Amino acid sequence: MAELTKNLHFLKNGTEQTAKIYTTASEAGNNYITVKVDGTTGYVPINDISHGNATIGRVAKSGSIYAILSSYTQILSYHGTATPLSKARGLLAATSVGNYALFGGDGSIVDAYDTSLTRTIPTPLSGFRSALAATTVGNYALFGGGSSAYVDAYDTSLTKTTATNLSDGKNYLAATSVGNYALFGGGEAWDDYFNDVDAYDTSLTRTIPTPLSEARRSLAATLVGNYALFGGGTSTNDLSTVDTYDTSLTRTTATDLSVARGWPAATSVGNYALFGGGTSTNDYTRIDTVDVYTS
Repeated sequence: MAELTKNLHFLKNGTEQTAKIYTTASEAGNNYITVKVDGTTGYVPINDISHGNATIGRVAKSGSIYAILSSYTQILSYHGTATPLSKARGLLAATSVGNYALFGGDGSIVDAYDTSLTRTIPTPLSGFRSALAATTVGNYALFGGGSSAYVDAYDTSLTKTTATNLSDGKNYLAATSVGNYALFGGGEAWDDYFNDVDAYDTSLTRTIPTPLSEARRSLAATLVGNYALFGGGTSTNDLSTVDTYDTSLTRTTATDLSVARGWPAATSVGNYALFGGGTSTNDYTRIDTVDVYTS
């Protein structure tokens, strides 16, 4: 981020405030004014007067009064509710592709929301699906498993393609992506536990890498660096195993989770993959442990 060496200055009742001037419009956010400083065009962010970075400086733009901000900082705010799903349901899966966020499962319905939060209903999944998994690779959003072996892929235009089936029909599996591959691992069907991993490349060609080191259901998966991680889960007992796959689909086994558990959740931030929470299936104790892996 580049800034001009000079700032805007505001003085009122003995209080002075300053506002940064950025060299490009993108650095000033979606709403800004332009100023000339020593012949150079600069960009100054503006927003509502209630904004946390608002200064005492005010400016009129498009018929509205805005506060000049001391600096541009993205602030998370609650936007509201979107159009509801076309049917109330649970045990569904979600992922994104192109300009669409997709929710599918607990039936065959798929609801898609674009960047304006307009909902559309693309071609349904192949059959009734519940407790499935979803991830994205290249230009495809993939929904796999869910009491079946089907894998349905939606492209950036929401056109559906049916890819090669998973190795087994199953539910309570996990999915993530690494490099040019979408991976679906683990799962259960009628008390049979699976260690299969099915990998789909950007052309939807299926490859079967080395299976998970232990068969399990109710595991979690995420990506950090060049590794896809599958951790935790249950079979006849809770498991702490963490298997990793690199961009060549080579499997290694990482350090175990500190607490064996089913139903953990996993995500990544920066250089860290986090596995948090879960349940002990022996006594249904809730677990608050967060295990962290770095790459």
